[in-house]
Amino acid sequence: MRYDDLNDNNFAIFAAKHYHNHKCIIIEEFQEDLNRFKYVKRLVNRYLESGKLSERLILNHLIVIFNSFGIKASVHMLLHKLDDKHWPVIKPFLIMLGYITNHELIDVVMDKEVIEVLRKI
Repeated sequence: MRYDDLNDNNFAIFAAKHYHNHKCIIIEEFQEDLNRFKYVKRLVNRYLESGKLSERLILNHLIVIFNSFGIKASVHMLLHKLDDKHWPVIKPFLIMLGYITNHELIDVVMDKEVIEVLRKI
């Protein structure tokens, strides 16, 4: 399966193929890691609606996602799961964590408030 072929129908198969959590012994743990994409999206939506940024919780979820699925697959899965409105918030996190460079996703203008919060960590 190529990265550009990712869709809702094959997302779980793609995720399973790239899953690297050796401690996972039951399907519920895999599903829990998959749910982290939904949690990140909710947290970003909450920030966009209320201005309340849960930066440490977002960081925790992103770290687990990237540790579980690898960098390339995780970025691709996030690109599929998140809408354009989420990327100005997520991009600074990914740069801070070293998962992408500032020269990637160049069409995304980063949220200045998120950048300032992350600089204080």
